[in-house]
Amino acid sequence: MRGLYTAVVIFVLLFLVMTTGWAQLDLPRLSPEASVSQTIGITKVTVDYFRPGVKNRVIWGELVPYNEIWRTGANRATLISFDSDVTIEGNKLAKGKYSFFTIPTPGEWTIIFNKNTDLWGTSGYKQEEDALRFQVKPAAAEFTERMMFSVIDLQDDAATLVLQWEKLQIPLNIKVDVNTMVMEAAAQAINWRTPYQAAGYVLDSNLELEKGKAWLDISQSIEKNYWNTTLQARFLEKMGKKKDAVKTMEEALKMATEMDRAPFNQAEMESLLNEWKK
Repeated sequence: MRGLYTAVVIFVLLFLVMTTGWAQLDLPRLSPEASVSQTIGITKVTVDYFRPGVKNRVIWGELVPYNEIWRTGANRATLISFDSDVTIEGNKLAKGKYSFFTIPTPGEWTIIFNKNTDLWGTSGYKQEEDALRFQVKPAAAEFTERMMFSVIDLQDDAATLVLQWEKLQIPLNIKVDVNTMVMEAAAQAINWRTPYQAAGYVLDSNLELEKGKAWLDISQSIEKNYWNTTLQARFLEKMGKKKDAVKTMEEALKMATEMDRAPFNQAEMESLLNEWKK
């Protein structure tokens, strides 16, 4: 019985050592993890990768075979993310996160952005999941012991992402459409609803109609729709322009028939129209 008790105690102690002290042991990686991030215009580009070393080995054609897909680093496949659409070497790529692979050759390299971001090395890679493929020519570079990514030639709407290792570098020119993104963001921030709400408040509170009508004109200049058109009709009626009010309300109710669902106040607007027509 005592022997059994001793065996249980030893087992528990071994279990504690394995699940606490052993699990907490953190050893340096042969290929350390790294990350580089750069904002181009308003687009953030991030590369997460592992950095293998040359270590007196022949890299191209031996450690990294030619004409075979390469994880472009070590351990997990290299990951690259873009938080907006970009153009890389003249090729459009949608925003998102991608695994980054290459196929080195003595001449041109194939650059691959793959949609599967949960890959260890090239295991599980499928070409049909590629988002983009194109070819580039490597260039000679100063010796670099550990593979690295860097961003150079930063401009307002462009930059060059450089993969460099041993005596080679692969430059990838990235462009972003900053002006379009800024204008789209401005259009979303300045929408039809705010001036529409201000105009509605003026009408319902019997304030200065001309000022309210000015707010309404701004709303309709951004987007003319059922809501601000019915409000326009009510303004016209309030200003004594009943014929114009009837015509405008009829226009608004026609818009209602083209909406996905009937507006909650459609019956009320139809009733107003009938009253104005009497």
